[in-house]
Amino acid sequence: MRIPRIYHPYPLSEQSTIQLGEEAVGHIIRVLRLSMGHPIKLFCGDGYDYNAQIESVSKRQVTAKISQRESRLDAESPLSIHLGQVISRGDKMEFTIQKSIELGTTEITPLISQRCGVKLEPQRMAKKLNQWQKIALGACEQCGRAIVPTIHKTMSLEHWIIQQTDELKLNLHPLAPYTIKSIPEPKCKIRLLIGPEGGLNEDEIAKCSQSGFTEIQLGPRVLRTETAALTAISALQCQFGDLA
Repeated sequence: MRIPRIYHPYPLSEQSTIQLGEEAVGHIIRVLRLSMGHPIKLFCGDGYDYNAQIESVSKRQVTAKISQRESRLDAESPLSIHLGQVISRGDKMEFTIQKSIELGTTEITPLISQRCGVKLEPQRMAKKLNQWQKIALGACEQCGRAIVPTIHKTMSLEHWIIQQTDELKLNLHPLAPYTIKSIPEPKCKIRLLIGPEGGLNEDEIAKCSQSGFTEIQLGPRVLRTETAALTAISALQCQFGDLA
């Protein structure tokens, strides 16, 4: 039997009884239909799973008794990847965030470029950011990660590429001279840039190069933005991370 994993937004401790949050309660009652005595695993982003058992269930409240904690650091890749993804249309951005977290991405920054097809007012963008964070939590619940990746606030491509960092900077380009197999092993982290559906324009590509980004390609086919992101992360994890 697969034990459900549920995110709890506050610190957890062994041998304690807690009241679960509103979203967790709705998920347990209406989706999972769990009852008193059912085992669950809780996590709060500190790298541990907390084994627990449901003690009481009512229409609006669920309490659980935590017995012990266990480390989940083995679910984290040794390769730290910061994905800079130009925002894509519809549910493609949500798909990219969800799957890149399952593949081990540690940070994601949504970006705006010249050819970005999504233009939102600040209030709607804030709602999008909140939605993306929920998707990140759901991805962690599913894949077993107990450290929740950071979803940064949306920013312009120009500002993101000039940030001071010691990460190895990579930019996908179909005509690039290098592949993932030909780049040196990163000493610390990777900053991976994925452009929009229409690609970066020549000026943006030049600015990326001036900011220290190495252009790499994934093969002879031109991939859609969501395919490119997941393919690149998978290839990087195979080459330098924990995907066998």
